[in-house]
This record gives sequence, structure tokens and C-alpha cells, in this order.
Amino acid sequence: MTAYAAVVLSGGAARRMGGVDKPARPVGGRPMLHRVLAAVADAAPRIVVGPAGPLPEGVRVTREQPPGGGPVAATVAGLALLDPGTAMVALLAADLPLLTPRAVADLRRALDGSTVDGACYVDGDGRRQQLCGVWRVDALRAAVGRLAVERGGMVDGAPVRGLLAGMVVREVSWSGSGPPPWFDCDTDEDVRRAEEWAT
Repeated sequence: MTAYAAVVLSGGAARRMGGVDKPARPVGGRPMLHRVLAAVADAAPRIVVGPAGPLPEGVRVTREQPPGGGPVAATVAGLALLDPGTAMVALLAADLPLLTPRAVADLRRALDGSTVDGACYVDGDGRRQQLCGVWRVDALRAAVGRLAVERGGMVDGAPVRGLLAGMVVREVSWSGSGPPPWFDCDTDEDVRRAEEWAT
């Protein structure tokens, strides 16, 4: 498969958890952020955008501008650190503790050899899990440029759906026997469910 990079967005406010450092919350004995990074261990580079504590060797860290500017601003910061010629990037939330290398490989296969702009998982209700996807870097950069024009040059505060609007996306349903890799942890109850799945 085509080589790829990974950008993990870890700057959310975690309001529904009382503002805790959500990516640092453990699931199965490991911080959620570390579990996501393990799922993309074969990516180069691996970039975390947002606050981060100790990380595995080689992981690069940057911040969106302004800090707290949202997922699109964070995506822009991550794209800025990609090596020239990088064609494909996994764009992931930091609160996906059930993500696995196999799940990422399935997304990459869905994009490899196709003409679509990206591939992301859809949940059981058909909703796109846009921060659990793999995207063509050129298409993402073009989308950032379009969105910036639409918003008068600023992308902070923009929603991800605005960034990805108009892109040709292959929707991938999880067919594995394990828990859904797109499951994100927005509440304490979500973390408890993830713990049950992870054990």
C-alpha cells in the first residue's frame, strides 16, 4: 500500500468531561492518545496537534493557531509538518481508543488505487466518522484553501464537515468482529464502554 502520514487531533476542550485532558484518559491501561498512535505505528511522520504529555519516540507535536481554534485549524497545523511528496494522511481524533492497525489498513485499502478524495468509517446509522479517515493530502489542502476563501481567510472555528464538504468520500463500514474502531469517547460513560470492549 501507499506510504502514509498520520495527524492526530488532541486539542478538544472535553466539555462533557469537565475539561479534563481527555486524550490522556486511560483505556485498557494506556492513554487514549497512545492507543491511537499505536494504531498508526507504521505512519511517517506521526504528528500530534494539541497539548501532549510524554509521547513515543519520533512523534512530532505542534499547536493549532490560535490555540483552541478547532479541528480545521488543527488539521492545517498538522498538514504544515508533512514531508514534501506525502500523498496520503490519516486524520484522526485522539479519543479513538478502539482504533487498530487493521482498521487503519482497511481505510488505506479503500483509498489506494481509487480516484476518491478520502475514505472514512460510517457508524451503524450511516453517519460519517470524519475524524476516523484517510485522505489525499492534495485534496485536503485544496479544501482548506476553498474554506479559507469562503470564510474571509480564517479557518479557526470552522467545523470539519465544512472542510470536507464537496470532497468525494468512500464510506467504509466496519466488518470486523471486534468493537467499532470509530467509537469516540465524549463522556465518562463512553470511556466505561470502551474499557469493557478493551478488556
